[in-house]
Amino acid sequence: MNRKHFLDNIRWVTVLLVLLYHVVYFYNNKGVFGGIGGWVDDPKAQPQDVVMYLLYPWFMMLLFLVAGISSRYALGKSATGQWFKKRTRQLLVPATIGLFVFQWMTGYFNTQIAGVAQGIPNQIASIPAGPIRYMACAFSGIGPLWFIQELWVFCLLLIIIIAIERDRLYNAVGRLLQSTRGWSKPCRLALLLMVGFLLIWAGAQGSIPHPAEHSAQGLWNLYRPAAYFVPFLMGYYLFSRDNVQRFLSRYAYWLLVPAVAAGVALTLATWGEDNTAPLYLMHWSTNLFAWLAILAMLACFKALADRTTPFASYMTRSSYGIYIVHYLIIAALGYMLKLYTPLPPVADYLILLVAVFTLSSILYELLRRIPFVRWAVLGIGKSNQNNQNNLSTQNTQSTPTNQQ
Repeated sequence: MNRKHFLDNIRWVTVLLVLLYHVVYFYNNKGVFGGIGGWVDDPKAQPQDVVMYLLYPWFMMLLFLVAGISSRYALGKSATGQWFKKRTRQLLVPATIGLFVFQWMTGYFNTQIAGVAQGIPNQIASIPAGPIRYMACAFSGIGPLWFIQELWVFCLLLIIIIAIERDRLYNAVGRLLQSTRGWSKPCRLALLLMVGFLLIWAGAQGSIPHPAEHSAQGLWNLYRPAAYFVPFLMGYYLFSRDNVQRFLSRYAYWLLVPAVAAGVALTLATWGEDNTAPLYLMHWSTNLFAWLAILAMLACFKALADRTTPFASYMTRSSYGIYIVHYLIIAALGYMLKLYTPLPPVADYLILLVAVFTLSSILYELLRRIPFVRWAVLGIGKSNQNNQNNLSTQNTQSTPTNQQ
């Protein structure tokens, strides 16, 4: 059985895109929550923010979809309980215990950044030193770990779903695909484009258009569970099939061109808006771009990057750890550069970009060698200390089971 290298490559490349996104978003002036702010008041005057418009609608959806694919493969080779136990260690432990071991440092800078954004620096100083301040920093350090928290919940829901449907839905999808074999290939592609878009768009409607200020509704919109659970299930039930992957790979360039065109058109039409606002993410045009981008990434990587190299193998092993630790570097160094140096904006971007791409890997390599810390922060168990995780799952091997 051959390893699905293109899935590995999608994961680590997308993680690098997350790092790039976070560098740009940290200094954005579009009102996106979590950043420290830009250098000009006009939201249309920072062209570098284009990175956010071209990445945010789809790249986390893609990671959830790949996680769904990998879950199908892993459950085909492991008992359900064993798989979920491993998922809990890899996902829930870093997203809970890891907050108090490592991410509290990120939380400290997050509170400072929030204070700067609100015009009240040294916000954390108002909390008495001691356990209360430590707890505040820890819970403020979730940051990008929302992804692994949500992925763990999805894994739990998946176990419940498959216990109820017992592969009936998976087999029904297989029969539906079989029934279209007499269709022309363009018609089959059009069906995939249309049905997939409708599902993605429907999932995006789970957001709350006008959340109440200072309420849990804002947290719901941040996690967007419906918008991300849909691609996770699509990965498990549809895109885990070899024939679907091969079919997509034949249309790599045909999907890439409209995806790029849709991204450019959306950016031009909405330039200056908060690209994370609920109404923006619920709009049909945003979801059309997201769906085209997801399909283009799957198709292009299957067609052009279904192989590995020494560097790709290293990134496959380490991308999960890099994802977990990278935001401390962005929050700490980005904060210091903005507030305490006279450097021009271009220097801040370049320094922060180089730092996050280099220091994240170094920090990960350091942490994974420290007993207990590697378990609490990175989810590496004693039995696999030399087996680094990746963002979705270690097991992306192809399996002949139910490949319809």
